[in-house]
Amino acid sequence: MARFSPENITLAHEIIDRYPVARSAMIPLLHLAQEQDGYVSDEAMTHIAELVDATPAEVLGTCSFYEMFKREPVGEYLVNVCTNISCLLTGGEELLEQLEEKLGVKAGSTTPDGKFTLEDVECIAACTEAPCLQVNYRYFHKVSHDQVEELLDDLSLGRLAHEVPKHGTLSRVRQQAAPERRARVARPTVNVEPVWLARNNTGTTT
Repeated sequence: MARFSPENITLAHEIIDRYPVARSAMIPLLHLAQEQDGYVSDEAMTHIAELVDATPAEVLGTCSFYEMFKREPVGEYLVNVCTNISCLLTGGEELLEQLEEKLGVKAGSTTPDGKFTLEDVECIAACTEAPCLQVNYRYFHKVSHDQVEELLDDLSLGRLAHEVPKHGTLSRVRQQAAPERRARVARPTVNVEPVWLARNNTGTTT
């Protein structure tokens, strides 16, 4: 899949209606695209550009800035292992090596069955809970070697489906805005030239 499905087109317009300027919905729409397909395709970015009156390059600029948006397919479960200083000192590297051996792939790769993608990442802001990792951005703290084995088995057998939804799903509860509270998207009526640009155009140096 690439462009939004009919159901998600309806949802995309609902999301856009929450903002007074359509482009403000760009990041939520990127999340919607990733939830639909598991990653953000070039076709999805083109569709988003059409919906918010931007260029595909502008959507790509936003998408590529954030590591959380994946531009290539990843596994059903994206496993991020922190190896920054706190986790490094408490066994993060060893956990990563254990996962590489268990999954049969190196960090940065996806298992042949498409089930797991393994990543070696920088600090994930849980230093007091080291060593820690994330699965589809859900945290697992103070992980032991035995717990890693159990975690992979539970994920493979679908035992954690409620706790760890498929990659791209941010929340199980969809935000809703009543019609009377929607922003009714409209372009700004006044296009104010930035001060710095006005100075350049007039030759002012102050």
